[in-house]
Amino acid sequence: MKERIEHKGELLGLIIRGDYNPSHTEFFTPNEFKQQVGYIFYDAGQEVVAHIHHNMSRSLEGTSEVLILKKGHARIDFYSQDKQYLESRDIFPGDIIILVFGGHGIHFYEPSLLLEIKQGPYIGVQEKERFPSAYPEQKKRKKDGEPLFP
Repeated sequence: MKERIEHKGELLGLIIRGDYNPSHTEFFTPNEFKQQVGYIFYDAGQEVVAHIHHNMSRSLEGTSEVLILKKGHARIDFYSQDKQYLESRDIFPGDIIILVFGGHGIHFYEPSLLLEIKQGPYIGVQEKERFPSAYPEQKKRKKDGEPLFP
């Protein structure tokens, strides 16, 4: 299963669940995204021909991340770019989370192992702005009036 997390027409993130197994090549990000993420399907006997990558100058603004939960159980909270809490999803081993825009926070319910992939070079703490989690305080409700977290 694949989930798109959006706010006001802006893609915040994608979650590709660990049990999602496409039978063909499928990229989840369009060509213009900062990171290209997808599954590539190969039949037995096929191969990736040996190759190198040429040095190419690219200009990127911002940071996108790909997270893979290897073990454990966690909740990822999504925020707008102006730090407003929007919604949350539980994540489980094998889940892949592609973070594109806005903010995020993660709460771990048990000891967990998370693989994080993002473009470098690492600039330091000044590349992000930390803010308090709004999850415990949030009182928002779904459009149908049901609590987000019963």
